[in-house]
Amino acid sequence: MAIKKKLINLTLLFGVGAVCLLYGLGTSYIENHFSKPTVIVSLIGLVCILICFFELRKFARKTALISQWQKYGFIALTIVSLLALLVGVNYLSYRYNVRWDITKAKQHTLTQTTSTIIKDIGREVKIVAFYVGIPPKYLEDLFREYERCSEGRIKTEIIDPVMRIGYAAQFGSVISGEERKVIVLSGSERKDIDFTDQPLREEQLTNAIIQVARDKRIVYFLTGHGEYDVSNEDDNGLSILKRMLVANNVEPKTVMLGTKKEIPDDCDVLIIAGPRNPLTEEEEEIIKEYLEKEGDALFLIENTPISTPDKPLTEEEKRKNPALNTILNHWGVRIADDIVVDLSNHIGQDVGCPATRNYPPHKAIIKNLDYTFYIRPRSISILENRRKSVKVAPLVLTASEKDSWGETDKTLNVKFAKGVDRPGPILIAVVIWEPKKEDELSDTGTLSGTGTTADTGTRIAVFTDADFLSNAFIEKHSNAQMGLNTISWLSDLDYKIFIDQKEIKFERLDLTSKQKRVVVVILFAIPFLIAVGGIMMWLKQKN
Repeated sequence: MAIKKKLINLTLLFGVGAVCLLYGLGTSYIENHFSKPTVIVSLIGLVCILICFFELRKFARKTALISQWQKYGFIALTIVSLLALLVGVNYLSYRYNVRWDITKAKQHTLTQTTSTIIKDIGREVKIVAFYVGIPPKYLEDLFREYERCSEGRIKTEIIDPVMRIGYAAQFGSVISGEERKVIVLSGSERKDIDFTDQPLREEQLTNAIIQVARDKRIVYFLTGHGEYDVSNEDDNGLSILKRMLVANNVEPKTVMLGTKKEIPDDCDVLIIAGPRNPLTEEEEEIIKEYLEKEGDALFLIENTPISTPDKPLTEEEKRKNPALNTILNHWGVRIADDIVVDLSNHIGQDVGCPATRNYPPHKAIIKNLDYTFYIRPRSISILENRRKSVKVAPLVLTASEKDSWGETDKTLNVKFAKGVDRPGPILIAVVIWEPKKEDELSDTGTLSGTGTTADTGTRIAVFTDADFLSNAFIEKHSNAQMGLNTISWLSDLDYKIFIDQKEIKFERLDLTSKQKRVVVVILFAIPFLIAVGGIMMWLKQKN
């Protein structure tokens, strides 16, 4: 009896040791460094396993058959587990309304984003489809879903313009027998969609609803200094961002201060997307005046120019990619002349492309965001001597503390220099708010306007990278959502941003360095745990 009890204890000891060893080593591998807790847990696991094996040597020649009560107990446990699983599945199916749409076009189910958007629409919307003959089943199903999810705010109908020519004439359109069209109406706004050549898609209909039911915002992109171009379709252009803004009823325009001499009055947000050449003093004064008059702006500062020891930077090259500190210092932040690196969590093999989910809790911007990554960003410091009315808060920081820093060596010699380089975690993006003087201010020195309640004053967001919103990278991870959410907060929009996920195509699986290590640990853990389970069953049979 004593031997049997001891073997049972050894079985449990082996299982605990294996789990501790897997957790300690796996966590250290994922985080890319050993910490005291993970080392201690790993050592505890190793000691448990060694004790187990040493003790088993004493009983190597002693075997016993599993008793009848153990067999019956195992069978009873299996039956109870299956019953619990059956009851659990039935409860979940009753409690949660989950549907599985196996149709190719997914015409029976709207995406979660679309469902959220149409639930938040406060205006009545009417959708009329013109279709000659018997309409397809998918169109009826799609319209029915919009009506159901909108809880009555969206009304739909499908008419045959040949059979009801008088009614069709009210919409000012003459539809031929081969033309198929959807008209989306809300108040005086109207949007037409032609789906003659291909089936009507959910994203087309959602885009149209947004454009007729939401207030339009206008953003101006600064030009004339080598900024990223919103019309450029190449990798370093912003044409994809432009299409996403249009889909959310945000109209992008451009402004050249060198000729215009002022920022247009209809500007809701000024976007300075990575100027490569310095702004003139006159242009900086125009931007300062715009911000002082409660203007909102998004600054995307480009990376510090780098070189190699044998090719030092020229004075002209050093002036490239200005930090715009002349403007930003007035708002309590300073952009450093360095490169942010993160050894433990980055994209690809470039430690100068940090990937992170380290976002302070600004609900209006970072809710439900996954990883975002940035191409050689700079570090940002918050100035102590800023005006008390200026509220500055971190938005994006590097993922790791010990393995990230602001590298001041511009010759690609990545090595932390204590007292010279800024230690992590490093600020990559900040948000700034200065309310009107008559608005109530908090005395905490932190930003209190990251929600949607404060609609006055100046709002500024600063990112030390513009590449993350370029055509090459905007569709990766949560880069697009971060950019659109930030513009939404700046323009004081209180609705959910729509991203056409069906048009975002990943040609390859892009994982951060940390995610790759997580996959490796999981792939190792599965066979490891199976082996541990087998050993524990073998030990149990020895009882």
